[in-house]
Amino acid sequence: MHPLLWLALGLVLGGAVGVLVARLLTRGQRPDPTGPAPDYLPGSPTPVDDETVLARRLLDLMDPAVVLLDLYDSVLLANPSARALGIVRGSRLLVPGLVSVAHEVRRSGSRRSDVQLPGDLVGTGPRMVGVHGVRLDSGPALERGPVALVLQDVTEARRVEAVRRDFVANVGHELKTPVGALLLLAEATQGAADDPETVQRFAARMTHEADRLSRLVRELIDLSRLQGAEPLPELTPIDVHDVVAEAVDRTRLAAAAKGIELAVGEQTGLVVRGVEAQLATAVTNMLANAVAYSPDATKIAVGTRARSGFAEIAVTDSGIGIPRADRARVFERFYRVDQSRASATGGTGLGLAIVKHVATNHGGSVTVWSEEGLGSTFTLRIPLAPAEPDPIPTTDPAGISRDRVDALRAAVTPTDVQRGRS
Repeated sequence: MHPLLWLALGLVLGGAVGVLVARLLTRGQRPDPTGPAPDYLPGSPTPVDDETVLARRLLDLMDPAVVLLDLYDSVLLANPSARALGIVRGSRLLVPGLVSVAHEVRRSGSRRSDVQLPGDLVGTGPRMVGVHGVRLDSGPALERGPVALVLQDVTEARRVEAVRRDFVANVGHELKTPVGALLLLAEATQGAADDPETVQRFAARMTHEADRLSRLVRELIDLSRLQGAEPLPELTPIDVHDVVAEAVDRTRLAAAAKGIELAVGEQTGLVVRGVEAQLATAVTNMLANAVAYSPDATKIAVGTRARSGFAEIAVTDSGIGIPRADRARVFERFYRVDQSRASATGGTGLGLAIVKHVATNHGGSVTVWSEEGLGSTFTLRIPLAPAEPDPIPTTDPAGISRDRVDALRAAVTPTDVQRGRS
């Protein structure tokens, strides 16, 4: 939470709300937590001061969830954000983890912690909230006292942190492999300086590892751009045929080396709006993945068609297929179905992740169908460009050109029209 928000909240809770809670506790009564903010304290013939009413209204307007607990863990106040999370029912706090935080607050004076909320509370799946608990009185520790709990939904923030940690760990691992191989090969080459054949073999291997390292760095840069590091360029009309032709041309050499035939079947006239370089890279990655995991002397089919307002580009191979448990993860960064073949294929585990981000940036999607031993089909779907409006006809029904009609109208002055009427 922003420091200024914490400061404002601290002033509210430590000042006016603290006074409100103190008054409630001394009278032994609590306001109805489901009702509107009262202008009078229960049991009091005099109005609550303006500061207290303003504090309650401010709590109701705050985005973070705020819950005030009395000496016995009953809910004194809960703002609408807290009730929207489903953590309060009547005067009870429903999440044992939050009650535990309140007990810790009474012992230590304040506490920050993350608490998992069950998914059935709000019906949107489990949520993670960051909780800041503050004791509102200044009594001795271990004694019961009123507590304020401030909750902020941190589910997405924690997910992003976990993804970032995994990404850094994976990048370090992927970079370490080719860099370590290059170091060992360089040392071996120095030791075999008098053996030209060995030097040549080591040099070829160094070239392979350097190419792998270069591809990894290039794909990391591409993925960073696609994930928002740079704004998406302006979308322009693109012929799907040109995208497929470019991708096939880039992959033809690798396919020929394994004796794989690339067969293309297209529906003509498909036009999408996008970035041609990104779409070509996505289809190239799909084809490269098919080539890498297909046996020698097989066929890979590339097909395009229009369906439900989208242009579909499908790449079908007869390779090893993908186990059912792995199909949902093939578009994750650095994920490989067959880790043992990573070195043999030279893959980085980023190709399909790039395809997914290209599809998302263009308002489309990518899906996979696969069966072990039968092969796989990856389908990229991109929205079709809206049809161009029909051109305005240049002649009227009588066959006279529109320019001639406009010229005749301009030549007829209002005076001429009046004379014709007379």
